[in-house]
Amino acid sequence: MPARRKSYPLPKRFQAALSERAYANLRALNEEYGFSNNYLLTFLLEDLDVIAKRRELDRAFRRRIAEYGAPGDGAGPVTRSPRGRVGGR
Repeated sequence: MPARRKSYPLPKRFQAALSERAYANLRALNEEYGFSNNYLLTFLLEDLDVIAKRRELDRAFRRRIAEYGAPGDGAGPVTRSPRGRVGGR
């Protein structure tokens, strides 16, 4: 009898909108590794500190803010948490 594969739990669900470029990148990762979009996004975000250097991540977010403005949800200016993560107030 084959061993049962472990399933990684994904208890949180939400809808997300992606740009064409982001979706194309997601599909390319799906083709290469065979994970669903949900798993790919989860792994990317959970391992963000391993995948992206803090300085480059900060630069990328600030470039987007400069180009498109800060999110309009009233979150306020970009701040850093005690753990160094970027977020709104």
